[in-house]
Amino acid sequence: MKTMGKNKMKIEFNSDSRNESFARTVVAAYVTRLDPTLEELADIKTAVSEAVTNSIIHGYGGRDGQIIVTCEIEGRKITVTVEDHGVGIADIEKAMEPLYTTKPEWERSGMGFAFMEAFMDDLQVSSTLQKGTTIVMKKEIAAK
Repeated sequence: MKTMGKNKMKIEFNSDSRNESFARTVVAAYVTRLDPTLEELADIKTAVSEAVTNSIIHGYGGRDGQIIVTCEIEGRKITVTVEDHGVGIADIEKAMEPLYTTKPEWERSGMGFAFMEAFMDDLQVSSTLQKGTTIVMKKEIAAK
């Protein structure tokens, strides 16, 4: 299956933990046009889950807010962007360290960014305090 050009999809939803599985399912359905392996699909779903959960837990900390997920397919590459307008990240480098969490009382493992990095080919995080965080993840889907 050969895909030409760019194709883009965007969803916006409330920062409610029940919406994490919704986001994961929508992105998975969107990427199926590239005919990914089950492993590639599981990797993308896990990365999306972690990014959305980070926005809900750390970006908004239980407050109401909006999360925007954008997907773009170009050729065999999927780019997933997860954006929030929450509190932002003071130290991105520290936040990306495995086992680091700002919410230990919420029993968070501190592995979200490590999983995103492990399951995707590229991970970029940008953040501004009191304005929000944007996570951009890319993955090339292997041709069969």
